[in-house]
Parts: sequence; structure tokens; C-alpha cells
Amino acid sequence: MSDAVERMVDPSAKPDDRLDQTLRPKRLGEIIGQQGVKENLEILISAARQRSEPLDHVLFYGPPGLGKTTLAHVLAVEMGVAIKVTAGPAIERAGDLASILTNLRSGDILFIDEIHRLGRAIEEVLYPAMEDYALDIVVGKGPAARSIRLKLPRFTVIGATTRLALVSAPLRARFGAVYRLDYYDRGAIQEIVWRAARMLGVVADDDGIREIALRSRGTPRVALRMLRRVRDFAQVRAGGEITRQVAVEALNLLNVDPLGLDDVDRRVLETIILKYQGGPVGLSTIAAAISEEPDTIMDVVEPYLLQLGFLDRTPQGRVATRSAYEHLHVPYKTEHSQPRLLE
Repeated sequence: MSDAVERMVDPSAKPDDRLDQTLRPKRLGEIIGQQGVKENLEILISAARQRSEPLDHVLFYGPPGLGKTTLAHVLAVEMGVAIKVTAGPAIERAGDLASILTNLRSGDILFIDEIHRLGRAIEEVLYPAMEDYALDIVVGKGPAARSIRLKLPRFTVIGATTRLALVSAPLRARFGAVYRLDYYDRGAIQEIVWRAARMLGVVADDDGIREIALRSRGTPRVALRMLRRVRDFAQVRAGGEITRQVAVEALNLLNVDPLGLDDVDRRVLETIILKYQGGPVGLSTIAAAISEEPDTIMDVVEPYLLQLGFLDRTPQGRVATRSAYEHLHVPYKTEHSQPRLLE
């Protein structure tokens, strides 16, 4: 089993994260950070309201845990409409999508998470629905088959993906608004943790909140998960108050270092630096060396290491930077050996 399942800093949703539902902002004004996206959405909502029209189709992309699902629900609240939630892998047949579409009312939002995992046949049904608000159904078989077009109410599709490159070009072209969510800066994360702490009734000081924010990898989902674990630690071992010392002890116990790296992150860097002389080395080779899935490394581990400047992607493979050597306290070699040939 992949180690990522148990990782504290894994930004993918986990069962315990359902508790975060009550902590999510409900209105656009409550959203912290993502200023550029927020301003664009304010304009999108105001324009749609003034014209008394549904929202244009919206696509959110970026690393997991940054609030794509939250934004979809906020848009539904702001527009005063219902939202139907599904996911790409859950729609297995064209009939499944047809059933969902025919139950939508005018102005409703259909939120499709992991939209890059929609099947090609499903996409073919979705195209006319998004473009012409029509559903093409084939009745009968063979020579007697005929096509019927059903009119649909005007609705909005909101898609979310962590892999924009895997969203087909025709599907991407049908979204009128495409927004990227970036990692949150430290100030925004601190504000998010403070807000959650107040809502949970957690006693904490500024330094304790700052330490949690510092190690949360700029990801609200990770920050809220850390807050819950540090709260547990403080309750059992520190009289219930989260100070910097309590936060440091709790997160060190969870193997999360001051930059938010955990064992898997460090093993990836150590593999590149110690086993392959700093790289370049291929993704599949790294994955095999640490017994992880290549997709986990590419989607979960690499984005943050790239943001920190610890990794470079080259045509030959991944290369560790000087900063990565310094973080692991390994002497940096100015000249690397020639890249070894990988089978």
C-alpha cells in the first residue's frame, strides 16, 4: 500500500477531512486568498445577475486541496441555485450523464470533480449539452435507429482538475472561464488557520498558528488537518493551548519538518541526491526506488518541491538543486557525474 495514504501533508481528500465541511466559507466575501480568481469571479457573478442569466461554464485547475470544490459551492450560494456534485470516474455510461442532465433545473450548477477522467463517449454527450443545451439520444438499433434531441434548461458546468493537460482540447474550449488556483501565501494560510481555530474553539497564540501555517505547504486542506492533530496533541500533553513549542513538538512527532516536508518528500530528494548523484533521473526510477506510484510523486510530491526550488525538471529527468542539498545538509557537488543510462 502506498505511503501517501497515511501522509499528513497529502493534499488529497481523506475521510477525516469531512469535518472541514463546516469550516468552509459559504460566500465569496469569506474566501481568504486567491485574490485574482476571487475578483474575476465577483465580476462573473455580477454580470450574470445583471443579465438574469446562468453563470458561464467555469473550469478550476491546480494542485489538490486548494479549494476548487469550495469555490463551486460558493458560486451556487452566490447565484442562489442548486448544485449537483459528481466526479469524472463516477460517470461510467452516457446514460448516467443523461440522467443527471435531465434532472437539472434552469440556472443549476453541475460540478464535475476530476473532470479529466471523463470517458470520451461521455464527453461527446456533454459537448452539445454545454454548447446548445441539448441532449442527443439514439433510440432503437440498426436501420431503425433514430436520433432524438431533447432541450435542456440553461445550466452551468463547473469542472475541477489537477491535470489540465489531460483535459481534452474540445472540452476545455467549451469553458468560458478558466482559472488556476495557486498555493496560498503564508499570510493567507495563517488567516485560514486562525478562522478555523476560532470556529473550533481552539485556544492558540499567534506563534502557534504561524508554525502550523509555515508547515502546511500553502494548502488549506493540509493546514486544517494539521490544526486538528496539533489540537489533539495540545489537549493530551499541553493543557489544551497551542503555542509555538506545542506546535513544533506535535508536527515533529508527525515527521513534518519546518518547510512542510515529510518522509516521502525527503526520500525522493535523498534518492536523487544520494543514489543518483543529484540526477538527472527518471520519474519511474524514483518511484521504484522508494516503492511509490509515479502518479503520486508527480501529482502530490513534485509540485511542492518544484515550488520550493528543490527540484528541476529537465528532458533527461529530475535534478536536485543546491537548495535541496542544503536542506538535507549534504555537501553540494558543483560538477555532477554524467547521467547514467536508465533501462
